[in-house]
Amino acid sequence: MLDAFRSDLPQAPDQWTPAPEYSFVGGHNDAASVPFAGLAEALTNAMRREGQKLAFYNLGGSPLGYEPLRKFVIGEIGARAGIAGDPDNVLIVSGSLQALDLVCDAMLSPGDIVLIEQATYGGMISRLQGRGVAYRGIELDSGGIDLDHLRQVLTELIAAGTPPRLLYTIPTVQNPTGSVMPLERRRELLDLAREFGLPIFEDECYADLTWGCERPPSLRALDGDGGQVIYCGSFSKSLAPALRVGYLVADAPVIRQLLALKTDAGTGSLEQLALAEYCPSNFTDHVERLIEVLKEKSAAMVDAVRSEFGTDIVVEAPMGGIYVWLTFPDGTDTGSFAAAAMDAGIQFTPGAGWSSDPDWGKRRLRLCFGAPSVEAIRSGVKRLAEVYRTSL
Repeated sequence: MLDAFRSDLPQAPDQWTPAPEYSFVGGHNDAASVPFAGLAEALTNAMRREGQKLAFYNLGGSPLGYEPLRKFVIGEIGARAGIAGDPDNVLIVSGSLQALDLVCDAMLSPGDIVLIEQATYGGMISRLQGRGVAYRGIELDSGGIDLDHLRQVLTELIAAGTPPRLLYTIPTVQNPTGSVMPLERRRELLDLAREFGLPIFEDECYADLTWGCERPPSLRALDGDGGQVIYCGSFSKSLAPALRVGYLVADAPVIRQLLALKTDAGTGSLEQLALAEYCPSNFTDHVERLIEVLKEKSAAMVDAVRSEFGTDIVVEAPMGGIYVWLTFPDGTDTGSFAAAAMDAGIQFTPGAGWSSDPDWGKRRLRLCFGAPSVEAIRSGVKRLAEVYRTSL
């Protein structure tokens, strides 16, 4: 067996196995809602028109990405978030995970400190850990980041001579809590960031799937020409996770610097061709239909959790997206019954890996309702509650 790997590599995963009967993990979405026929027609039309350009990297165009797609991102999607700009403010990336990698590569070095939300995307936590970057969690409430706690942490870190390099936040349909930061708090957050010279990395991968309130303008939009915010979005949650197409929006010099770190010879052109052809005429209608499906699934999961687990478990209805976040009584470790749940055909995400403080997160868990049917949600939550009660 080859024995030449570095000693500090992450543990290799086990051999892949099919998903269990009730899979409530990952960022999977409603399969019946994927507009595969429309995407196929769009790709066929685009290929007939531009297929010969596949002979060239980036279709012979800008390495920032296919220009018609960048125009759609900054135009129609940007308008949904309140963002203005031009195509040179957009970098097409291979999913939001590549966006995280590029921003982390550009801004962070071992020993730096990053501010993250108390509950946050586990993919960001793993990237910080892999780079030897420390992080501090900022407390959350139903409106997102607690600004008093943010000011306190900033003051402490600066006094200690260790100012943070950036703040990573998911203000619209927060992952995993499903909250949406109100408009006034967004303005106050930007004021605080300017006061302390704190760059913001804004992740809005779920923002197109907002339904619990009117979607507020993004931090990037409210920042105007301030240059304080790098914005990340994705087609993975609004159209199809397997497409692996996301985008970064920032000032043009920032985008060019991030491009210098993007060494993959370009994000897949077939996906970009299909999206650029499909989205201008279909994106809004598709998202509206998907939201109605996800609203029904969300309500079914919240109702099932409240019915099957009882009042000891706290669950708030998300304001969009594909997740619910459960809080269990003090002393619970949701990771302790994950194996038993898997044996019962249920997979969920324990909260410790999605929290800045694993001890705070271990009595929490995340359930994804995007892919399962309403019937599967109800029966799966019922079985999970049985597993939990057996573990007590």
